Amino acid sequence: MPQPKLNVCLIGYKFMGKAHSQAWRTAGRFFDLDAQPVLKVVCGRDAAALADFAERWKWERSTIDWQQAVRDDDVDVVDISAPGHVHCEIGVAAAQAGKHVFCEKPLAFTVKESKEMLSAAREAGVKHMVNFNYRRYPAVALAKQMIDGGELGEIRHIRCTYLQDWLVDPQFPMNWRLRPETAGSGAHGDLGAHSIDLARFLVGEISDVVGMKKTFITERPAEGTSSGLTATAGEGTEQVGVDDCSVFLAKFSGGALGTFEATRMAPGRKNYNRFEINGSQGSLVWCFERLNELEYYSTADPGTARGFRTILATEGEHPYAGSWWPPGHMLGYEHGFANAVSDLVQCIVHDQPCQPDFQDGAQCVAVLEAVDQSIEAGHWAGVEMIA
Repeated sequence: MPQPKLNVCLIGYKFMGKAHSQAWRTAGRFFDLDAQPVLKVVCGRDAAALADFAERWKWERSTIDWQQAVRDDDVDVVDISAPGHVHCEIGVAAAQAGKHVFCEKPLAFTVKESKEMLSAAREAGVKHMVNFNYRRYPAVALAKQMIDGGELGEIRHIRCTYLQDWLVDPQFPMNWRLRPETAGSGAHGDLGAHSIDLARFLVGEISDVVGMKKTFITERPAEGTSSGLTATAGEGTEQVGVDDCSVFLAKFSGGALGTFEATRMAPGRKNYNRFEINGSQGSLVWCFERLNELEYYSTADPGTARGFRTILATEGEHPYAGSWWPPGHMLGYEHGFANAVSDLVQCIVHDQPCQPDFQDGAQCVAVLEAVDQSIEAGHWAGVEMIA
């Protein structure tokens, strides 16, 4: 009996478009999926560049008309890899067309938009997932298992830092990530969203926050061309409209305390996405720059042998790792996306809830928004709980 097909429409074809295309092409080759993803159609604004992308990544066709693409009968899943300012419009349209929706983070710019996307997906009865890819690296998934298994005891602290340095140079030109109308916010929403999701995934709901943000470089050379985290300058200058750095404190519903820092102004840090979690019986540390490793300290060890040990999360028994390479053969950035796609496909085929879903995405936006409210008010702000 032939394997069922799951036809994918990808919207957005640059940095995230490449990562998502790789995931859709790869997942079915390494995971025993019960439906085969088909790269059906890719959408974008530049027809010529889009056609080149479709040829390189072997999408069956390309179009600049995403509105029609999400309505096409031969599309089952809409994958939103475009910038955040279009997430809500596309996500709602896709759900109303009866398509399952896979969306990049943050889900939307505001809680209001996030709720619109969540409501549309629920009313349509379609599957919905946000691509918080860091949840799906074996070491992070192992940390979740260890915490849920009580190996850290009562969780008391989490420290999240997400540090990059690609904007340290004041001559780095403007691009869409530095404009509020296309990016929503700077390091706060782009990097901070990942830290917030990891904290919720591992420790629980955040109830109250207080924070501060700063833009260190307020004017940059005008944009010429840009791709990913690289750019060339055009003529003149432009005003930067988003933050360079975000710092906030958090209280968790379960009693833990958290600190969060997100910046693009940390020389030497390329993608330093790190958390440290302290419990009554131990600690866990993970950093994306050493993504296959999980550091673990246990108070159950004898006093003469205590110290952080490094777990290399590449064994077949580690989450996701067994579908890839033999032990000790490392995974990389792209594997988190393929792991997410494999989970999404199985949830669709077997009619199971997806995680993280649009409710998770909306709750993350609620935390981001509460931090902004705390900055404006000058005091702690409560986080809205999304039902």
